Amino acid sequence: MTKPSDKKRFYGAITVSDRGQVVIPAEARRDFQIDVGEKILVFGDLDHGLAFVKASSFLEKSPELFAMLDKKEKE
Repeated sequence: MTKPSDKKRFYGAITVSDRGQVVIPAEARRDFQIDVGEKILVFGDLDHGLAFVKASSFLEKSPELFAMLDKKEKE
């Protein structure tokens, strides 16, 4: 059985550009199979910070949310 700590990683620090862009470290992109053009969801908690989740992973478990996001994107 895999220990939970075996699944945790620190990928380094990132810098926000003057255009508000960040670069996800290559190792993180490989580990999470994030490809060019992939949608990433950004969640926030003002007390605890930001979380980035690969949209395809999140949405395959939430068909209703996918429909809402798709509709919003077409507006």
